Amino acid sequence: MTEVESEILTLEEVAAYLKAGKRTVYRLAQKGEIPAFKLGGTWRFRRSELDRWIAESISKKKPEAE
Repeated sequence: MTEVESEILTLEEVAAYLKAGKRTVYRLAQKGEIPAFKLGGTWRFRRSELDRWIAESISKKKPEAE
């Protein structure tokens, strides 16, 4: 795993990365809908897991080839 892949992001950094609101990211983390973990009571996110989650979300939305 490279340094970038193992990079740990804060809620604010994830919101900027996803171009989403902080409340949205917080709510997704609370519901377990985005890969996240708590460290010292604050949400943290691993960039590699976010990238995988994004790729999986995109592939689920693509219509199957006919």
